[in-house]
Amino acid sequence: MRRHFLGDTAVLLGRSLRHISRSPDTIITTAVMPIAFMLLFVYVFGGAIETGTDSYVNYLLPGILLITIASGISYTAFRLFLDMQGGIFERFQSMPIARSGVLWAHVLTSLVANVISLVVVVGVALVMGFRSGAGVLAWLAVAGILLLFTLALTWIAVIPGLSAKSVDGASAFSYPLVFLPFVSSAFVPTDSMPGPVRAFAEHQPVTAIVNAIRALFTEQPVGTDIWTALAWCVGILVIAYGFAIASYRRRIS
Repeated sequence: MRRHFLGDTAVLLGRSLRHISRSPDTIITTAVMPIAFMLLFVYVFGGAIETGTDSYVNYLLPGILLITIASGISYTAFRLFLDMQGGIFERFQSMPIARSGVLWAHVLTSLVANVISLVVVVGVALVMGFRSGAGVLAWLAVAGILLLFTLALTWIAVIPGLSAKSVDGASAFSYPLVFLPFVSSAFVPTDSMPGPVRAFAEHQPVTAIVNAIRALFTEQPVGTDIWTALAWCVGILVIAYGFAIASYRRRIS
């Protein structure tokens, strides 16, 4: 059964990736907005923002990477919604394939597409002056956190992809996720924020994730931030996965 599931998922993943390769504009569009934010904040606002670091792009990049993921997963909901509306799911159900393979193919496609977007954004950051003395293990830890965060948000994206009534509704859910880094330590230290805003910023998932990635990039002690970040990512992933699977079962029942 496991082999059947893996084989079916691999075939369906190939189908989704071919769709991505035929429309590279989706990945380009996903990367353009975070790059625009990075250019704006570094070259326009960077000189006026006090972060206690020599290079603002070094301070900024972790938050930009999370924005890249948040904007990228909207396409997962969009592609899933189109498949649902086009009757692809019903067609696959009439075939001897693992039902969950259809859903996992979309999730894995999101991981691949977001990894490409993240590489593009990091490449632009390097051109802008981003530098890190982090070793291989630190980079692997950053990659692991980003992949876990991508997986968690992708399963959130599955829910509107399955339940939305329109294309706009399927992709609009990502707007609050893109906005969340702006109320965190991604752009400015939380110490500069007024009381209620600071309290929210310091106790939401983006701040812990950004602080952990920033510490890894700068070879500083990560403290409890990395465990808090992992707890947020795993918690969101488990809850989103549960709701997504329940919604999927309702749609195919």
